[in-house]
This record gives sequence, C-alpha cells and structure tokens, in this order.
Amino acid sequence: MARIIPILLLALCGARICAAAEIPPDQRLVAGRLPCAGDWDGRANGWRQLAWELMKRTSVEAQLETRPVAPDSPDLFLTPFLLWTCPGPVSPLSDAALAELRRFIKLGGFLLIDDPKAEPDGPFEQSVRAVLAKLFPRQPLEPLAWDHVLFKTFFLVDDPGGRVEARRRLYGLVLDERLAVVLSSNDLLGAMSRDLFGGWEFGVQAGAGDRRELSIRMGINLVFYALCLDYKDDRVHLPFILKRRRL
Repeated sequence: MARIIPILLLALCGARICAAAEIPPDQRLVAGRLPCAGDWDGRANGWRQLAWELMKRTSVEAQLETRPVAPDSPDLFLTPFLLWTCPGPVSPLSDAALAELRRFIKLGGFLLIDDPKAEPDGPFEQSVRAVLAKLFPRQPLEPLAWDHVLFKTFFLVDDPGGRVEARRRLYGLVLDERLAVVLSSNDLLGAMSRDLFGGWEFGVQAGAGDRRELSIRMGINLVFYALCLDYKDDRVHLPFILKRRRL
C-alpha cells in the first residue's frame, strides 16, 4: 500500500501547491475493477465522469480509465480504490485471491460495490455478500447512519444517490472503526455515466438533474473518505457544518 501515501498527500495539498508541478501519472488516483463471472458491465463512463468531476471540483488528480485487476495479483496494491460492478454474479475467487483481497482491505484499501442492475438481493448482490462473508465473517454489511462522516467528508449530502432508489441507504463494512467497504444498490455510476458525445447513457428516476448531481457528490465523498478517512469528523469543522445544515 506504499502508493496510498502519495495519493493521500495529493488529496490534502492545496490547489496552489498542486498547480506548481504536474502530477506524475503514477501518483494519480487509479480505480481498479474486480472481475465478474461474465462480461464487465461497462460502467467505465460512469467512473470517467466521476474522475473528471473530481479533478474539476477538488485538488485530487485521477486517471480517467479504470484498471482491471485480479485479486491475487500484486497490481491490486497499486489501486487503493476498488470498484466491483457486474451485471450478474462476481467471479469466483480462489483461497489465494480471497487472502490477498482481505489483506488489501485490512491494510487500508477501499472497495465500492455498485449494483448496475439496482436489484437488491439479486444475483450480483448475493454473490458479493457471499464473498464478503468469507472475507470478514464477523463484520456484516450494515446500513450506514446518516450522521456518518462519509456524508460530510467533502459535500454535505443526505441521499445515497444512484440512477434509481432501490434502497434508501448505503451499506458498509467497518474494520477497526474504518469504513472499508460500501455497497450501493442504486447504480451510482450509472447515474453519472456519459457517452463520449456528452449525452447521459441511462435514464434516472424523477428529478434527473438533482439525482445526477447527488450521485456525483456522493461519488466524490466516497473518494475523499477513501483517501482521507475521517479528517472532517472533528470539532474544527463542526460550526461550519452546522451553519451549512441550517442553510
């Protein structure tokens, strides 16, 4: 996980400092994607849009393309932010792959599970939950409380986002008080997915503009939490957060 530290410093540095020198490609945030049993769903455009919004709105630099990674490959540790999104079940993992993925998450890696079908308890979610049960049998996925720092780590949000609202809550797996895995049942990446001509690829529920913006903000919060953890959950930020809530 040695490359997580430069990325974390990059997220924390001010825009003026970051602008002084170009960020080397190997120090930009890279999102790895874990394998599916069948074809990958193709939410690459969702991540591309999120990465573009991330660079436009924050000082974080990110690669626009996701990188396929095998859980038992050393490349896993070059991608501190992992995505798992499949139209059907995830790829079965060997014992060696499970051990490496467990090690990756324990050492500080972050895993975002996003259901492109938005089917709670569907084939994708069932297969993912089965894998997580093998990885961390004593840490189940649980609904995240609305006062969790994830919902204020960059933007103040009170909605999980996503193309549809299949579930009103995000689910998370916590290790040593750190949120290590997040499950969105609402197709978060699908809500912000644009084609190369700038058109939205998928329809959303009523209130399209708001839902897409909420999804982008939620995505940025997820990235910032993965990089910076609970830096926003301290007394210094409390007056500002309370003022914004009142507004």
